[in-house]
Amino acid sequence: MADKKRDYYEVLEIPKTASENDIKKAFRTLAKKLHPDANPNDKTAEAKFKEVNEAYSVLSDADKKARYDQFGHAGVDPSYGAGGSGFGGFESGFDMGDIFGDIFGGVFGGSSRRSRYSNSPAKGEDVAYRVTLTFEEAAFGCNKDVSYNRVERCTTCSGSGAAKGSSPETCPTCRGSGQVTTQQRTPFGVMQSSRVCENCRGKGKIVSQPCSDCHGTGYNKKLKKLEVAIPAGIDDGQRIALSGQGNAGENNGPNGDLIVVISVRPHHIFERDGYNLHCEVPITFVEATLGAKIIIPTLDGKGELTIPEGTQSGTVFAVKSKGIQNINGKGKGDLFVTVEIEVPKNLNKKQKEALEAFGNSCDDKNYTKKQSFFSKFKK
Repeated sequence: MADKKRDYYEVLEIPKTASENDIKKAFRTLAKKLHPDANPNDKTAEAKFKEVNEAYSVLSDADKKARYDQFGHAGVDPSYGAGGSGFGGFESGFDMGDIFGDIFGGVFGGSSRRSRYSNSPAKGEDVAYRVTLTFEEAAFGCNKDVSYNRVERCTTCSGSGAAKGSSPETCPTCRGSGQVTTQQRTPFGVMQSSRVCENCRGKGKIVSQPCSDCHGTGYNKKLKKLEVAIPAGIDDGQRIALSGQGNAGENNGPNGDLIVVISVRPHHIFERDGYNLHCEVPITFVEATLGAKIIIPTLDGKGELTIPEGTQSGTVFAVKSKGIQNINGKGKGDLFVTVEIEVPKNLNKKQKEALEAFGNSCDDKNYTKKQSFFSKFKK
């Protein structure tokens, strides 16, 4: 039996009543905290990070969340509890039909179960692929080469499953209908019922001489390589859908999609909030007191910020249009710089004397916050 999974709400540390924003906020917090790049010495970080991603991939999807709330893990992973295994931390095993059997294992997305027993064309399953970007790659956009396995129609038999020179035959049991009708006499009369033909699994055709390349399935699993254009401004957890790049559909149905899931590494200076950036910059006591022009970091390189005279520690300055490019191409966010006054250490005797002289020369009018505080304290 498969190892018991933790409850997805427990993984994200949220209640079952959590809103969509609560789920997203919890994921962002945990993903940043548990990212393997941020925990190089923690061997369990990667496993925990994957667990958080798996929980978020289900709870952030309304349909999957509804199934999970009703049926638990079995509602989003049919292989759960039966020895099956997931694929890449995403939902696996959605029914593509027994045609793939144990040859291909679990795959992403899912076509409708009823298409399994139908001769109608059905869209193929989606394939999920995770791409990890640097902070700058996400901000400015880039191209990424991806390689992934997908199910394709067998080129040897053109998807028929039959060996060269032969073709699928009409199932003798159901005579090509894919269903077997039975009649049963009851006290209320003759009752008629239909069930899926077990001989052909509802396909209406059987392959007596299977293709040697695909072993009669009509499909092969092959490596696919693509170059994916990542748009500027994309954020952690967002997805890019590439139409028709997923698994082949049944009965000549269209291919599914390739879903590229974005993971962005944390930055060592900047913290992202939507399209805005935040960072902290230390300034000296003299710069804060007298005012100065200081150098600040931006995604474009060095920038300049004017510090007015008498600036207090914790003051936030907004630098317009120095944030992240809007993914729709409509302008940029802002950069918010919080200045922190650094108190000097290891002063020599001369410096201490100069500072004491400066302190003695000041009075209450030079310290308005201190004056206000003690005024309230006396009251």
